[in-house]
Amino acid sequence: MPAKLTARVQTVDRLQALLAELLPGQAKRDITIGQAKVMLATVRPRDVAGKTRRRIAADELAELIAVEMKIKKATAELKTLVLARSSTLMDLHGVGPVVAARILADVGDVSRFADRNRFASWTGTAPLDASSGEQNRHRLSRAGNRRMNHMIHIAAVTQLRLDTDGRAYHRRKRSEGKKPLEAMRCLKRRISDAIYRQLLADAQLAADRDPGTGPEGHCGASQESSAVDLPPHIDTSDQPLPGPADKTLLPRPPARKSSQDRTLESAG
Repeated sequence: MPAKLTARVQTVDRLQALLAELLPGQAKRDITIGQAKVMLATVRPRDVAGKTRRRIAADELAELIAVEMKIKKATAELKTLVLARSSTLMDLHGVGPVVAARILADVGDVSRFADRNRFASWTGTAPLDASSGEQNRHRLSRAGNRRMNHMIHIAAVTQLRLDTDGRAYHRRKRSEGKKPLEAMRCLKRRISDAIYRQLLADAQLAADRDPGTGPEGHCGASQESSAVDLPPHIDTSDQPLPGPADKTLLPRPPARKSSQDRTLESAG
């Protein structure tokens, strides 16, 4: 899926550049397939260069249509898999099938996190103290699972684009004097906490339906998720502590007694 999304972005960029040359001043940002079709239909170049650009633009539009069809098919498959896990993650604003599937794959058993703070540390949304003197401030963490952090960032950006509680929360933080990056940090932490609560609620529902299962509602639940075919990602913060090392040194030989020690033993 990430490769398909990257291919889509690159195709859109090329198509927009060609339309900007064919229709100066009329090109749009984040153009849709329908808009591109309408714009391309109005182009009637007479010179060879213009005709060549239009032909290439038509090829790029056909490529964009094919890529979007593949993305829609993959998204539908992921949605089916997420719903098969009885997950309610997609109820959260900004969390679609792709983000939900990635979360389920990487988190695995949510009970391995003691609380929302441990979960936020793992997702890289726990704030780091960057205070200086009398100025009290925090900054984004670069630690944790970067793929999870990216998924939460996607959810945050989506919430900012729509009329959601997340956007209202972000605006409130900005009105309190926080800079854009600081407000985004607060929003990402808020989303991380919401995801953690949702995962716990899903796990509890699964356990209630089948009391004989493990903490996540699956017999013998492990960190590997069956929701998608992506294995959970283990970062350095997830590595278990090493056990005791094997003994590789020979035991120290007993110290040799000196003649003075033997004389003292005889005297004793």
